[in-house]
Amino acid sequence: MRRYELMLLLRPDLEDDKLQSAVEKVTRAIVNAGGSLSKVSPWGKRRLAYDIGQFREASYFLIHFDIEPLQVRGIERGLLITEEILRHLVTVLEEREGASREEEVPAARPPIEAEAEARGVRDIAFDEGAAELGEEDEEEIAVDLPTDADRGVDEDEDEDEDEESRVEERAGV
Repeated sequence: MRRYELMLLLRPDLEDDKLQSAVEKVTRAIVNAGGSLSKVSPWGKRRLAYDIGQFREASYFLIHFDIEPLQVRGIERGLLITEEILRHLVTVLEEREGASREEEVPAARPPIEAEAEARGVRDIAFDEGAAELGEEDEEEIAVDLPTDADRGVDEDEDEDEDEESRVEERAGV
């Protein structure tokens, strides 16, 4: 089971009894799906950042609950078709203690790292326990990249082409 947080934005024109019945409907759906409620907090009416339909404010409710991950989709489906609910957001808070994560698979090592390890090459970037690089270490791992001159590119030609393309852009060509 996982712990979830559900933020509900309900229509502000609902009377208190209809507001409570809408929240009870949601909490019943959670319990019927095998979940357990931790906390239900009414936040009251608050102004929205933007209008939702014709409404400028909404009644906010925050619900914390524990449920199996597969059941969340069914609950959200019910929230989407409830007319009293303007918006909702379900977020995962934490994994409950003692729960197993069968779907969790250990991360694979990057191919470059695995290849380097197979050849017996040690690189500071792959060493998880490596200390911060000092200035004296930078020389050891410096890589000489080919320059434009090494590749046979004339810098003056590149500048001329760039200038020509800017002139054509300004002229609309």
